[in-house]
Amino acid sequence: MGAFSFMDTLDLMRGDFKVFLACVWQQLGLPPPTRAQLAIADYLQHGPKRIQIQAFRGVGKSWITGAFILWILFNDPEQKIVIISASKERADNMSIFLQKLIIETPCLSWLRPKEDTSRWSRISFDVNCSPHQAPSVKSVGITGQITGSRGDLILFDDVEVPGNSMTEMQREKLLQLCTEAESVLTPKETSRIIYLGTPQTTFTVYRKLAERGYRPFVWPARYPKKLSGYEGLLAPQLVEDIEQGAEVWHATDPKRFDNDELLQREASMGRSNFMLQFMLDTSLSDAEKFPLKFSDLIITSVNPELAPDFLVWCSDPRNCLKDTPAVGLPGDRFYSPMAIQGDWEPYQEVICTVDPSGRGKDETAAAIMGQRNGFIYVPEMYATRDGYSDKTLLDILRMCKRYKATTLLIETNFGDGTVSELFRKHISQLKLNIAVEETRASVRKEDRIIDALEPVMNQHRLVFDQKVIDWDYSSNQDYPPEERILYMLFYQMSRMCREKGAVKHDDRLDCIAQGVQYFTEAMGISAHEAVKQRKQEDWKDMFDSFLDDPEAATNHLALGFSLDQRKKARGYVKGGPKWVTVKR
Repeated sequence: MGAFSFMDTLDLMRGDFKVFLACVWQQLGLPPPTRAQLAIADYLQHGPKRIQIQAFRGVGKSWITGAFILWILFNDPEQKIVIISASKERADNMSIFLQKLIIETPCLSWLRPKEDTSRWSRISFDVNCSPHQAPSVKSVGITGQITGSRGDLILFDDVEVPGNSMTEMQREKLLQLCTEAESVLTPKETSRIIYLGTPQTTFTVYRKLAERGYRPFVWPARYPKKLSGYEGLLAPQLVEDIEQGAEVWHATDPKRFDNDELLQREASMGRSNFMLQFMLDTSLSDAEKFPLKFSDLIITSVNPELAPDFLVWCSDPRNCLKDTPAVGLPGDRFYSPMAIQGDWEPYQEVICTVDPSGRGKDETAAAIMGQRNGFIYVPEMYATRDGYSDKTLLDILRMCKRYKATTLLIETNFGDGTVSELFRKHISQLKLNIAVEETRASVRKEDRIIDALEPVMNQHRLVFDQKVIDWDYSSNQDYPPEERILYMLFYQMSRMCREKGAVKHDDRLDCIAQGVQYFTEAMGISAHEAVKQRKQEDWKDMFDSFLDDPEAATNHLALGFSLDQRKKARGYVKGGPKWVTVKR
């Protein structure tokens, strides 16, 4: 399109939004609209009443839609528009953008409000229209006061961001807030609701909106390898290109981002993030792609010294921990045990497993893990980006001392044993009785983590303290939400699969897998067999005590003494796993 004379083309501008957009772009000193931008403009003008615009980052969705709002007012200044964004600041920025265009664009000068108007702010403003209770344009945050507003056009501009879509409960709340738009929309034939957005998670709310009749228009940055991931929602222009032989994985709008630029962005963002932000592909090829489920865990209060004989797992809705933040896949929640059975006895072994890292973006992670009767308990975790400084090592050793850990298990792939020697130095100085063991991985990380954790979790033998989940969710608060979530243990757990580089950071999860692998032999112990064996020992000792001293045995029985209490009363002490006679 060439340059337009505003006075000569008014009718053309009113009839075709693409012409209007070209004029606005010219006024802003921008190049002519690209093919993708014109396709979005066409869908805004001719699409159904409820639509979504999903296009790759940087295509200019918000600017195009801002121009569309002005085009609507250009045709009918009596229209009322409500702009809703994830934050009030972003919504206000759109409002300021529109005001600036009205003031500086010659063909829009007649839209400037009369001098006596009382509304001309970033929150709301009027154009040159009849007096009305509702402003011409109003901006509000998604969590702001939407109820009470009225609009002929409701625009949701990037309402899904990492901070409000991290967990399933947050996504449910966001979806509920989005549905309030139906009560705000004026009952006119021409009234519309428009969503602009880029998916932030694989389980974006935009998928749910598509199921509710909000028709998406999807324009990825490259021609996709598979159309199945777009569920028939790919922009018709791109479908036509593919049918005519467009080269797969090449740029769809090279004037905006060419192939070289897209390669650089993919390398810097990572594959999964690029697929969401630039390819808009939210599909999963296989529901079993992610084998580590929250629902297979047991969440309860873990005693630092004692553990029960047996925990009964269940996924009854009554045991669902609804208030516990779950950053996993949709429908995957944490559950408390249905029952805790048997006697409470000391852990058979307590270790501290450490996955060290140098200073930088990776974390040094440590976890306390105890084992009894084949159940593995995790009462506390620790993580820092401070490498293996003295403070980090001492913090981990203090944690070991609190939980009476007897073994420090360290992965030596990093530093080739240096970290182990530093730990030994501090252990000697603090005079702690902790053995240091080293482990070296020889299998690809993703396979090793899944092979260690999946069988144990499927048998419901991995038990976490509720405090670990709360600590994990609230950690790294100084970092932006999109970065914080990558470091969370349970995010890493839910997204781990056998693809190379499945998760960007896996330090916390690797630390847990390392400890579970250490206890693998213990997992062969049947909790039921252990209880049965203990009961046999109890009956045998009770029989022996009646033979030795019937009166004392009767008193012990009446007082409800346990096996250990009876042994101690009769002068035995525990020498390792066995009782040793001191006096009879």
